[in-house]
Amino acid sequence: MTQKEGYVAIRGARQHNLKDVSLDIPRDALVVFTGVSGSGKSSLAFGTLYAEAQRRYLESVSPYARRLFHQMPIPEVDQIDGLPPAVALQQQRGSGTTRSSVGSVTTLSNLLRMLYSRAGDYPKGQSILYAEAFSTNTPEGACPECHGLGKVYDVTEKSMVPDDTLTIRERAIAAWPTAWQGQNLRDILTTMGYDVDVPWKELSKKDRDWILFTKEQPQVPVYPGYDREEVQRAIKQKIEPSYMGTFTGAQRYVLHTFANTQSTLMKKRVSQYMLSSDCPSCHGKRLRRESLSVTFAGFDIADMSRLPLKQLLTIFKPYSDGSAPGLAKQATNHQEKVLVAQRIAEDLVARVTVLLELGLGYLSLERSTPTLSPGEHQRLRLAAQVRSNLFGVVYVLDEPSAGLHPADTEALLKALDGLKACGNSLFVVEHELDVIRHAEWIVDVGPDAGEGGGEILYSGPPEGLKNIERSKTRAHLFNDQPFIKPTPRQPFGWLTLKDVSRNNLTHLDVSFPLGVLTSVTGVSGSGKSSLVSQVLVELMSDFLGNTTPSEDQFEDALQQDTVATLTGGITDGAEHIKRMVVVNQKPIGRTPRSNLATYTGLFDVVRKLFAATELSKSRRYTAGRFSFNVGKGRCPNCEGEGFVMVELLFLPSVYAPCPVCSGTRYNAQTLEVTYHDKNIAQVLKMTVNEAADFFEKEDRVLRSLNVLQEVGLGYLRLGQPATELSGGEAQRIKLATELQRMSRGKTLYILDEPTTGLHPTDVEKLQLQLAKLVDAGNTVIVVEHDMQVVAGSDWVIDIGPGAGDEGGKIVTEGIPEAVAKNKESKTAVYLRRTFNGHQ
Repeated sequence: MTQKEGYVAIRGARQHNLKDVSLDIPRDALVVFTGVSGSGKSSLAFGTLYAEAQRRYLESVSPYARRLFHQMPIPEVDQIDGLPPAVALQQQRGSGTTRSSVGSVTTLSNLLRMLYSRAGDYPKGQSILYAEAFSTNTPEGACPECHGLGKVYDVTEKSMVPDDTLTIRERAIAAWPTAWQGQNLRDILTTMGYDVDVPWKELSKKDRDWILFTKEQPQVPVYPGYDREEVQRAIKQKIEPSYMGTFTGAQRYVLHTFANTQSTLMKKRVSQYMLSSDCPSCHGKRLRRESLSVTFAGFDIADMSRLPLKQLLTIFKPYSDGSAPGLAKQATNHQEKVLVAQRIAEDLVARVTVLLELGLGYLSLERSTPTLSPGEHQRLRLAAQVRSNLFGVVYVLDEPSAGLHPADTEALLKALDGLKACGNSLFVVEHELDVIRHAEWIVDVGPDAGEGGGEILYSGPPEGLKNIERSKTRAHLFNDQPFIKPTPRQPFGWLTLKDVSRNNLTHLDVSFPLGVLTSVTGVSGSGKSSLVSQVLVELMSDFLGNTTPSEDQFEDALQQDTVATLTGGITDGAEHIKRMVVVNQKPIGRTPRSNLATYTGLFDVVRKLFAATELSKSRRYTAGRFSFNVGKGRCPNCEGEGFVMVELLFLPSVYAPCPVCSGTRYNAQTLEVTYHDKNIAQVLKMTVNEAADFFEKEDRVLRSLNVLQEVGLGYLRLGQPATELSGGEAQRIKLATELQRMSRGKTLYILDEPTTGLHPTDVEKLQLQLAKLVDAGNTVIVVEHDMQVVAGSDWVIDIGPGAGDEGGKIVTEGIPEAVAKNKESKTAVYLRRTFNGHQ
């Protein structure tokens, strides 16, 4: 094959499951990579094309500077010709810290700080401040009292001793640690002569204050189990104590633990005894007073950063076009100031306009990035690229339509067209049919997932895909069959929420039908997730008494700006629900030690099968022997990781398979045990589909594997590390884990955009699983943009009509056909198209 002019030529690509593929892709075009989930699209677009473009660029950089880049592995490919430099815009989940914001991702905050520094209105006599003085992350700008956090934390007697009728022995000091350490502190107080058996309120104020707030840490002899008199006698008689104990005041314990513990759970535990309030110095605005005294257009910089982007445009437009009142007068006295204001305002208006075109006008600059959806985050970074005016670059995008309402997808396509018009190439991995229809060239990878995929079924203009029988994309792209409307199920009751206020929801009343499938729809930022994933989940958790959320929820609570539900509660229907399951896109584990087999519980059964073999019994191996997390069975060299880190002086560290176990994670003795001629490492290497054949006689294993196949995950390996899974895959593993439990009915399932990352073929599989849950007597509520799912629901609640302050209301609700007829709803028009067969 010779290389064509204006094309990128790929020869012999073998990354992941790609089967030695060769193809030519046009430059300066919108190329969409399609195929079922796991078919190899991302392996081609990101693992091969982007990785190779990055590798070539980094070869031109000094080895010292190269260390600073996050390098992708070198792709397995024979040759790539005609490849321009590439920029990747991948989905980032839970990215950034609370100090990272919309303003910092888009660099708008930098512009704003420069504007306030050079063109702000200063109080008389105040000297000019540099731009750094308007940042909460610098010593020059941060409020000295709260260090730029906006909140101060106090630990009071009331917060540490919630019930003063209890005695110290009855754990009146709730803030103290439980178990041995709490007992130790009580014994120390006994030695010191305090009465731990009188109600707390009967102790003198002096004693109470010392126990809670002392900075002293006296060391005293401890005699566990002795009362005050017995301790005094023991000391007099010089009886040897059990040990010397060191006292710590309750407030000191709380603050020290909060500041120093590595455990998220411990941090969360002590944080409940700390009262947070707005900083009295900056009133929650996080900046020092001098910085807040500077205004522009009547706003200080903190207030300006809290406004929605749409409002910023209204404020800065007059400054950019010179029509702002009072500018002429200012121009005579402060010409430089007016010029600076105009130049910065022009740049701000241009950047904000792009963000508005991408449907993000409801966001504010101070909104922290962990609170954004992956789709919002990707569009912010896309906006920055649209403004960068680069030329001749390949942009590789990962499902840019993820989390987008069809109305917002149209705005996204306009932005992509703008990038292409500047002379760039766009390589997009996508499942959304509207984006695929917009493509000039389609690369369809498949036909199936994992081992069954990795072939190029078609590469060419969209029309030509019609003739490719093996393509699963073809059936959906050219489908003009009318949608077969299922008869909506009848609810057996209603779950009613009254007077809900949170984010942009204000005094909202809403009822969810029970025993059916409900889709909550609306444009991005309309308030769907606020209502379902936040308010409904919190209120139901309180009702069911789930007061101990999982560790990742603790981490979120500490990471994110806490947005409270201000008003509202459940008034009716909660008594029909016995448990709630939230199936979100958070990772199923943060390290490679967590994987598909361990998360679903499948691995426990497999390990027991290995422990029951004759060889295991003769060697007295238990199921624990076959865990790579436990000392006895795992490889001692890599401690069960399967790889070792190799330090390279000027280059990034590389991970190589462990030379002792060759990446199997286990020691030689453990691997000698086989079950049907396979050792435990070989079983972990199997895909779900292969394992289903291998374990066909083992019902306990087969049940889990069949459910994983039914949700479209047959291509994943059992030992696939959690860190390699996409958010959509993690969500479906959680769903499969739920489905394999024998459903008892009366469960509320809440799913946030479960179709993210799914090909329409896989969406159909997902719908069958959701229908099973409902038919077993459960209630399913999904936040969803996929019209295939919405049209197949029993009930639709459409939130909007717009985003941010223009949303937060119920536009319409009812069975899908009724919602499709609504004139005000932005969802209705797309739902009508689905019913008419133009999916």
